[in-house]
Formats: sequence, C-alpha cells, structure tokens
Amino acid sequence: MGYINTIRDLEASTYGLPNFGGNSLLKQAGVVQGLHTAHDIADTAASGVSAIDSTGLYNVLYGQKVWSMLNREVNALAMLSKRPYTSSGWRILKSRPFGGSGSTLTLQSDGSGGGIGSDDPQADEIGGVPENAGLSTAADGLGAMAPTYAQLFMSPKTIAHQFDISELAMEMAQIDDGLGDIRAIIREDMGKAHAEAQNKMLVMPLEFYGEVSALGNIERNYTSLLKIVSNRTEILALDDGVLASDAASASNALGKIYGDERHTAASFLDAEVDSSTYAASSVRSLTLTKINDMIRRLRVAGGSPKVILTGYDTIQAIADLLQAQERFMDRKEVIPTVNGVRGIKGQEVGFRVATYYDIPLIPVKEMTSTTNSSDTGISDMLFLDTDHLWLQVMKPTQYFEDGISNGNPFGVGRLGNQALYRTIAETGCSFFLGQGKITNIA
Repeated sequence: MGYINTIRDLEASTYGLPNFGGNSLLKQAGVVQGLHTAHDIADTAASGVSAIDSTGLYNVLYGQKVWSMLNREVNALAMLSKRPYTSSGWRILKSRPFGGSGSTLTLQSDGSGGGIGSDDPQADEIGGVPENAGLSTAADGLGAMAPTYAQLFMSPKTIAHQFDISELAMEMAQIDDGLGDIRAIIREDMGKAHAEAQNKMLVMPLEFYGEVSALGNIERNYTSLLKIVSNRTEILALDDGVLASDAASASNALGKIYGDERHTAASFLDAEVDSSTYAASSVRSLTLTKINDMIRRLRVAGGSPKVILTGYDTIQAIADLLQAQERFMDRKEVIPTVNGVRGIKGQEVGFRVATYYDIPLIPVKEMTSTTNSSDTGISDMLFLDTDHLWLQVMKPTQYFEDGISNGNPFGVGRLGNQALYRTIAETGCSFFLGQGKITNIA
C-alpha cells in the first residue's frame, strides 16, 4: 500500500494483504481452530475461503499475543500455610480432665455439680486439697482423671488436569500468528487453571456437600474451608431441602469430616458460626457488632484470627459501615508464602490489603454467598487462625509432558504431545473452635 492511516491498513501491512501473501487465507477464514482440529476445515462462523468479503479480510480473532479476559486470581490457596504430608491423621484434645470441653471451665456452685474429674465439678473441688491428703481419696478431692482425646485422619487428594496438543497445531502456531512455542502459552494458561481450580475447591459452598446424588465425587476435591468452618447447627439448618436437597446424616458427605461426624451432637468439631437459620426470611444485615462479636468469641475460645477471607462486595460493605461512623480501614502489606500470610514491613513483594482490627481482609473472587433469600446476599466471611489450618502437601504441583516433540509418540499413542499438571494435598485443621464464619448476610 505504501501508507498506513487506519488500523486496517496496519493489519493489511502486517499480514501481507491485499495480495493474499503467506498464510493470510487461513487466518481470515478462521480455520486455525484449536489444539487438535484440522487446519483446513473452515469455521461455519467465519467467512470461508470460497467467499471472502471485506470483513473477513481483517479478522480480529488472531494476533501475536494471547490476551486473557478472565480473572484467575488465586487467594484462598495462597493464604493457607503449606506443610509436608508427614502423617495421615492427628490427635486432638477434645475435653479437659475436668470442667468440660467448652471455651471456659464449667463449674457448679449449688451442690448439683459432680466431683473432681467430672465435666461440671463443684467450684470447691477443682484441686484444693486438705493438708496431708490421702491419695486416691475422693473425700480429699483426689482421684484418677484424664483428658479425652480424639483421633482424626485424612486421605491426600490428587488434583490433576491433562491436556494435549497435536503436532500440526504446534507447527502451524509458528507459521500462522508468530506465536512461536504454543506449548509455552498453553502451559502457562493451564497452570493458572490448575491453581484456580484448587482455589475454588477451598471455597466450595457447604450446601454442595448435601447434593450427594448429583455430586457423588465431591470428596475427591480438597475439603472446603466452608465445610471445615461449620458446626452442627449450621448443617441442620442447611439440611433436608432448605439449601441442601439430601437429608444429612452422620454418614454422608455433609455430616462427616476427617473420619468423624458432627451431625449427631455438638462436639469439638464445631467452629464458631454466625448464620441464624436459612429460612427464606432469615437473612441479616451485616453490622460491625457482628464482626466484633465473632472476633471476641474466637479469642475467648483461644483462637487468634490471622486473616479474614471474604468477597469484594463484603469488603465494600464493611468500608461503607466504617465510613458512616467516620472511621476508615487501615492498610497492610501482606505476603503469601508457603507459611501462609506474613506481613513483613519493608519488603518489596506482596500486595496491600485492607485490615479490620489489624486483621488482613483478603478478597477472594470465588467466595460464595450462603443465603436462602430472594435478594442477593453478600459474600460469607471466614475468620481463619492459620496456625491451626493448613494445606498438607504430599506432592507439590508438578508438570509432566511427553510425546512427539520429546521423540516419544509411542508413549502417548498419538502424533502430538500430552501434558499434565498434578498436585497431591489436603486441607487440615487441628483447632475448630478457633475458626469462625459469618454467613447469611446482606
């Protein structure tokens, strides 16, 4: 042409139009269709080689860079500390030697309590003994007692994503659009998809575990944080057609966790949950009092929230509540590492997030809104003590590839390459009362 006045002129100059040089016909016809489809089959949506019109000459589908329209950020996965898989289970103290299993020591003062070693001893029978007390003498307040332990176990979960690329697609990618190594492009995008899927598993809605007939393989995923941070009251509120269609029981996916169950009765497996009921009219407005009460209850229980995972909408709601009181969120730099969230001052890596009472508010785009209201609720809030909540890793993420580019088409049984991302891990928790959740909010 000799001149460039418009973007179409630039495309024509770049792709050699209008003399149809190089492989322009293939590009404008939309026939470079994917990783396997033959390159000489025209897409029905394209202009077609036999009937090229002015629009088809300047196809906008192909270019030298692949742009992503998708938000694939990964936060829940990044925020959990990573530990090596060293055992298939752990023991947990579930009850004191005396005084019950609640957050505070249970005592009686009206004579109705039990003796030393009971769940509700009298206030004068918790260790004060007379001079020269006789050993193993109940009257002197001495007797055998012991704490109660529970044994939990978990199995590692294998998370894998496979893809393959034909030899022809690899070769044409170096001709059609100058992309060069298409394997590198697909490898990067598949790696992001592998991480994004794991992130989604960690915030899988709790009610999905009650759809056993439809989601029979959901236990192959990592155990969701929404399931870990739950309790018997919430499970019963979800159950039997309210949000989960299958009736929960001690044996199904909604009721059981780590080889135990929390459907039959309240137990040490119960986290702090502020959910009310899940009736259609029970959605509540988020208030600062609810947030403050949750932090207080967790600290009374012995927990120490390190992060609050929630959605962007809930963070905005908190900001609006604070602004109405002429208070504003602080900001903190956090750095996700294999040890979880760390806030190291002066580092040049990481990202800045809002905080509430100096607890980082981590936005998770996948965070669910658990509500039965006809109005759209806002995202749930997870208050996590990550000292006792972790991702236990047996095999870290690895990438495998073999095929014709490696000189071994017989290994994959095709004229192309096959590749795989694989991670083996599972979420673990050793202190349920230290984890909290606010849900059913708007």
